[in-house]
Amino acid sequence: MLIKSLVIKKDYLTTVNEKATLAEALDILEKSGYRCVPIVDDTGTIFRGNIYKMHIYRHKSQGGDMNLPVTYLLKNATKTIKVNSPFFRVFFNIKDLPYIAVLDEDNHFYGILTHSRLLDMLSDAWDVKNGSYVLTVLSDNARGNLIKMSKIVSKHTNMSSVMTLDAAAGELEGDFVRRTLFTLPAGVSDITMKTIVDKLQKKGFVVSEIEDLQAGMTIMSDENPGVFIEHPHKD
Repeated sequence: MLIKSLVIKKDYLTTVNEKATLAEALDILEKSGYRCVPIVDDTGTIFRGNIYKMHIYRHKSQGGDMNLPVTYLLKNATKTIKVNSPFFRVFFNIKDLPYIAVLDEDNHFYGILTHSRLLDMLSDAWDVKNGSYVLTVLSDNARGNLIKMSKIVSKHTNMSSVMTLDAAAGELEGDFVRRTLFTLPAGVSDITMKTIVDKLQKKGFVVSEIEDLQAGMTIMSDENPGVFIEHPHKD
């Protein structure tokens, strides 16, 4: 399961017991350096919610009682996903949270999935570290477009990764509704890349943006699709 492989298990986390006071929770937060940590029951199996450092600071600055239980300022009690949840659900639930709590099949606290783990996974999927170029290709919703584009690319090189992104309504001009990002493997020459771009465009696809991953530069921008930047600068 993809989510399970990304989770930081509870045994490796800093947590606060639900019976702790706000003063005790603040001490744990300050010593750990985290801005928030999970609140759990005595057994460590039930996730109660999160406690945020800034909420305790605000409470304290307003003369609030620091001997109140930590659950007084509990947040995100329902912000959880199951370890076997569909991966897309993570994106709908994590939003502005620093992490999302993950529960096992028995609704017991399993661990957390952080924003940084999620971004690392996306970076690996994009193959940023090992790729040479990323081509962003615009297409309409016609059946078989992905196969057609992939065949053009694969005639000249392997593909490190392929990612498709639907555009928001009205975001792209004309009939284009989808971006497909092809990451080419390391070692692909500038000539081979430009040959692929030329073949894609001759088949009616628009190459709107190209990133040179090794140089760290955008060499074609969606502000002027299909035209290489004469003097690209590092991003």
